[in-house]
Amino acid sequence: MYETKTVNEWKSEVMPAVISKKEEFHLLGYNKASAADIWSCMEKKVWKKEKGKQKRLYEVVADIMSLNVSVYMGYLTMSVYEEDEDLMASIAAINGQS
Repeated sequence: MYETKTVNEWKSEVMPAVISKKEEFHLLGYNKASAADIWSCMEKKVWKKEKGKQKRLYEVVADIMSLNVSVYMGYLTMSVYEEDEDLMASIAAINGQS
């Protein structure tokens, strides 16, 4: 039958699909898109409820290829807010504020 693995176990096999998605985003004008950011987006937005779930190779590739720019940009936006929150907490700690 079909082999199943967790998403992270498929990572090396599906990296060409991630790179293809990155190149697609570059063609659409999102030149700062990176394979690492796309993989992180997939883990945190698309596969967040499927941690440890076994998937077939074609399912993982289909998930990657169906990622659209709006989901990716939403992920990046939320990442910036989360980083900003950490930055503000660090600044407050340095200034002696709680």
